[in-house]
Amino acid sequence: MQQEYERYYVPAQSPWPIVGAVALFLIAVGAGTVVLETTKGESGYGTHTLTAGILVLLVMLFGWFKNQIDESMSGLYSDQLGRSYRQGMSWFIFSEVMFFAAFFGALFYARFISVPWLGGASNNEMTNAVLWPTFEAMWPLINTPDGTTTQVMSAAGLPTINTIILLVSSVTLHFAHTGLEQQKRKQLTWMLGVTILLGLIFLTLQVQEYIHAYRDLGLTLQSGVYGNTFFMLTGFHGMHVTLGTIILIVLFFRVLKGHFTPENHFAFQAGSWYWHFVDVVWVMLYIFVYVL
Repeated sequence: MQQEYERYYVPAQSPWPIVGAVALFLIAVGAGTVVLETTKGESGYGTHTLTAGILVLLVMLFGWFKNQIDESMSGLYSDQLGRSYRQGMSWFIFSEVMFFAAFFGALFYARFISVPWLGGASNNEMTNAVLWPTFEAMWPLINTPDGTTTQVMSAAGLPTINTIILLVSSVTLHFAHTGLEQQKRKQLTWMLGVTILLGLIFLTLQVQEYIHAYRDLGLTLQSGVYGNTFFMLTGFHGMHVTLGTIILIVLFFRVLKGHFTPENHFAFQAGSWYWHFVDVVWVMLYIFVYVL
């Protein structure tokens, strides 16, 4: 069977790309609507649209993963296709790097350009007097033009705990990968299971952090540029952790079924790449959003 597909394997037509596009469209529309409704203090169809998009996305992931696994276990993939998968995953992670680079760029622009400019730096005293006379050039911005005051999310407590959790999860995933390469299936199973547990704990604590921000600190999406950048960066990162955890759960069930060998385990390797990337992003986020 391998010889038949030695040059390249072309899969059959699949409905999953268009299903995924519909899911992402619903998520984008739903998320944007939820933000607008939250800002205006209204309730509408945003939550329902976002939920529908997430459900469709999960259906797409389940169906597409199943097709990929069946093709791989049937011996249809060749070395050439394996190289294509590695190139594709590398470019995907690169696109994610640029995705977060744009958000970090927005943070740096607001902090080092807009804030000093509004504060009257570079001979802009007139701008300061006209646009926001009581503005204080400091970061984080805890005062908004309408007079609302918020509190800053401290790096101590949940953010630091979550940082430790993600760093430890990278170590456990590395030992899981080592166990796979050395044919130590018990080590592979346990370390991968611990990694998944740590990811779920991280997400649970992030929910607690958001509750604390809204209820105790008055830190919301309406809290000016500081609140916007805080929830934008941490929220999108949380979404990536959620996706990474789903990928690891799929890999865990495949491990239980006896899939993967030291010679053929790129799916596991790709999941590891993604998880380590998410961890690196969080370390940068922790430094630039919480500490500095």
